[in-house]
Amino acid sequence: MKTLMVLTSHDRLGDTGRKTGFWLEELAAPYYVFKDAGAEVVLASPKGGRPPLDPKSGEPDAQTDLTRRFEADEEAEALLSNTLRLDGMSHEGFDAVFYPGGHGPLWDLAEDPASIRLIDTTLQAGKPVALVCHAPGVLRHATAPDGRPLVEGKSVTGFTNTEEDAIGLTAIVPFLVEDELKRKGGLFSKAGDWAPYVVEDGLLITGQNPASSGPTAERLKAYLDNR
Repeated sequence: MKTLMVLTSHDRLGDTGRKTGFWLEELAAPYYVFKDAGAEVVLASPKGGRPPLDPKSGEPDAQTDLTRRFEADEEAEALLSNTLRLDGMSHEGFDAVFYPGGHGPLWDLAEDPASIRLIDTTLQAGKPVALVCHAPGVLRHATAPDGRPLVEGKSVTGFTNTEEDAIGLTAIVPFLVEDELKRKGGLFSKAGDWAPYVVEDGLLITGQNPASSGPTAERLKAYLDNR
């Protein structure tokens, strides 16, 4: 199994003067689901190189055994420091694509032509795409072969309005993931705030929040194992 993980290159939280980026748990937990299963993992981002980490995801109360494992893992850190440029990537040679979240993707990956193309062509090739937390928001411009929104009529989840409100960023983010997926015709469902929750609809797998990142990767792995 070979998995492409796509990270944000965006580091500014709107006009707040604060930093954002990817959420560490949402990279670390899926990374080890794949690596511990013997998979090869490739990391990519729009700008390549070291993507920005949301500093809050490195704080003690956001740390987990897997985030600590990642930070102590020289191979993982080397991959993170040298992500490939997204515009040079395609689904060819990969079995699946996984998007970790963090707020950064709402600004760059959601609008990035290379990301939109990757999602569209991966699914059209019959390969699964999984996205967690804020990352399902990057589906906003993805389309089905007939030109309709990709999520139209599909069961999806993602970071909820109430979760965004709880961290005080409703007025800061460029769009709310829950509202946008619904606006595009997605059949949005959710669990309670911060509870793990994963939705699978064919080749599309989405997870609600950071706690859902490992379970989303497990669901993707199960899909690949059962092909």
